[in-house]
Amino acid sequence: MSLSIPGFAIPEALCIMSQAVQQPLRTGDTSTSIALRARRWQHAFWRHRSLLVGSALLAVILFGVAFPSLFTNRSPVVMNIRERLQPPNPTYPFGTDQYGRDMLARVLYGGRTSLVMGVVPILIAAGVGAMLGLIAGYYGRWLDALLMRIMDVWIALPIILLALAIVTALGPGLINIMIAIGVAWIPYYTRMVRSITLSLREYSFVEAARVLGLSDRRILMRHILPNTIAPLIVMSSMGVAGAILTGAALSFIGMGPQAPTPEWGLILADGRQFIRLAWWIGFFPGAAIALTVLGANLLGDGLRDWLDPRMKL
Repeated sequence: MSLSIPGFAIPEALCIMSQAVQQPLRTGDTSTSIALRARRWQHAFWRHRSLLVGSALLAVILFGVAFPSLFTNRSPVVMNIRERLQPPNPTYPFGTDQYGRDMLARVLYGGRTSLVMGVVPILIAAGVGAMLGLIAGYYGRWLDALLMRIMDVWIALPIILLALAIVTALGPGLINIMIAIGVAWIPYYTRMVRSITLSLREYSFVEAARVLGLSDRRILMRHILPNTIAPLIVMSSMGVAGAILTGAALSFIGMGPQAPTPEWGLILADGRQFIRLAWWIGFFPGAAIALTVLGANLLGDGLRDWLDPRMKL
């Protein structure tokens, strides 16, 4: 049995489904739907091992960086020459540096600076890049051509060299290095968001929004931008790893935060002259950088698999 409309045939099952959809959901149905959705998300989370391992690794690092006083009561900047170059021992689990400062405290407190130096530039790059990509992809024509040629020149420069040039012009310091890294990453986000926007603007829901008279700003903010969030999250999680490496490299050559501020790249630079005499000065901040980058990359891989609809087929 089916209902007939000129040119169409509506099956009875579809009619029953439409009637069921029109009926209001009871409270029990709503709670059951939420529970099923939460169970589905939990199953998907545990199914992706890279997402699980990356999240666990970053959670441990973030916990130590956020609550360093739980692991040591020493200051990362107070010197104690009598205890200089102490190897790892029960009193100093990570040893001490050439000035007698506790390496555990310096690694934990330095993680705050390094993580901020990795997250803030990516937020800058993702925000600016997304806006430029939306504009270029949606309006197209000469504006798209102009922006993309600028991005081509921009992206032709290696990130580390472009960031180095910017921070050299601005001067060393935490704020300047975050600006430099953020600016260097902008074209990558611009190109990604532009490619998504070029595809989305041809979809029927965008055409319907234009027919209804919605403004370009509303179409971009309410209909196109939300569809770029998942790729932005994935790219940003991996971008944090790259930003941390770039920041550590710039700090290593003295262009980042200045002493005595603890920062992983700067601590690593302090330990290079004691690599044979006191290996622990360079080992522990280097291990912290490696584990954080590994965790961010695993998290990005897991999020890509989790959020990519093609992986759910």
